[in-house]
Amino acid sequence: MADDMFSAPVHRGMRALNRASFQRTVPLKAARVFDNKNIFKVRSELESSKDALQQDRLGSVHPDPDPERAKAGKKCILLRPEVASHCASASTKEQDASNARTPLPHSPTVGELVKQELIAVIPFDLRLDYSYWTYHDIISAILPEDEQGEIPSGFSQVGHIAHLNLRDDYLKYKHLIAEILIDKNPGVRTVINKIDDVGEENEFRTFKYELLAGPDDLNVTMSEENCTFKFDYSKVYWNSRLNTEHRRLVATFKEGEAVCDVMAGIGPFAVPAGKKSVFVWANDLNPDSYSSLDDAVKRNKVSDYVRPFNDDGRAFIRTATARLAEVDHKVDVVPKRARKESLAKPDVGRALHQPKTFQHFVLNLPASALTFLPSFIGLYPSALRHQLPEQFPMPFVHVYCFSTKSDDNVAEGNLICEELSRQLGHEMKPGKLEDGDVKVWDVRDVAPKKRMFCASFALPREVAFREV
Repeated sequence: MADDMFSAPVHRGMRALNRASFQRTVPLKAARVFDNKNIFKVRSELESSKDALQQDRLGSVHPDPDPERAKAGKKCILLRPEVASHCASASTKEQDASNARTPLPHSPTVGELVKQELIAVIPFDLRLDYSYWTYHDIISAILPEDEQGEIPSGFSQVGHIAHLNLRDDYLKYKHLIAEILIDKNPGVRTVINKIDDVGEENEFRTFKYELLAGPDDLNVTMSEENCTFKFDYSKVYWNSRLNTEHRRLVATFKEGEAVCDVMAGIGPFAVPAGKKSVFVWANDLNPDSYSSLDDAVKRNKVSDYVRPFNDDGRAFIRTATARLAEVDHKVDVVPKRARKESLAKPDVGRALHQPKTFQHFVLNLPASALTFLPSFIGLYPSALRHQLPEQFPMPFVHVYCFSTKSDDNVAEGNLICEELSRQLGHEMKPGKLEDGDVKVWDVRDVAPKKRMFCASFALPREVAFREV
């Protein structure tokens, strides 16, 4: 019953949001504190005895309901509802039939505080309005009872944009849902609903959307790993839920290494890597992604380390490898301590030389990245090998893909390796990287029966040196 007292008023079938309809007066009792200097003492005792109101998003201390006392700054402490309970003495059929109830009184603590003349117990009408209830409270009070199996609550937030993917059952409530989301999420100003799968419209991984509420402004600024990105969400790909994966992979790159980011997007791998002094050649086919990537490189001051490109990924794997062998590039690194010292003192630093070969290739286009692997066959033809150091190490390839999902991912790992073997023309087995096998990482679930993976492996010499 106490929970019912604080629940949102029910308005089943509401289609146009009427915030004024969500008001409720909850009849309570309160401890009027005669002297404000006793508020802390009284509240502590009432909280210890469980007499003070304990309700989500509601404090127990409120202005006195008497206008004159409230004007003078007097306070009262709300008491928990005297919840009705079955009479302990109920034994007759008549009492059982009438479901007799009596109030469950407050503890003796309240009476003791009254006796000490610290408080008086008074009626208090607690008025709740739309601002009190959560999104889930409001939407639950609106949707018909038979449509509350999976109330839409999850969304991706990109800057000020809430990105929904509503099921067909809830499309008739889409504008209502969007308005409530904006009301209950202070950082959200625009709500959109995806109306196709990412990549269906074009190869740039953009998607069609409909505006549900707020301004049609999809220009956002995002911060990730101490890097700032500005982009138009309608024109480029961005997924905030991949932040953990971005961090995991970048953590495997070492200072001074060279990375080829084949489908770099706006730079969630490349720019943080550049921040840790990793040389990155970052490419994306989408001109808008390239533009935002170029902006991010400059905005985050990593131009010494990150070079943006706007090429076809399959060709870029080979052209970047050949061009890197010909480029001489170094960055003078000044220790932070030296920067803080007087300019009159000479800076003692060191130089990082860009390697002639890539230590890592990143292919983050899970819908089709596996089909880019044939570009690694014959990656180092004999003419190119003559320009490279002897016995240079083979690069690691990190390729993202989709598969089914299971508890142990064993079947999925085998299927992924079978496809790797087919694309590279070389047997690839799941196992440990240090053993020369493929390490398959579970990245995230993307659908009830679909999971995203990252398969990492050292490029086999037989593949890289094969004559084609």
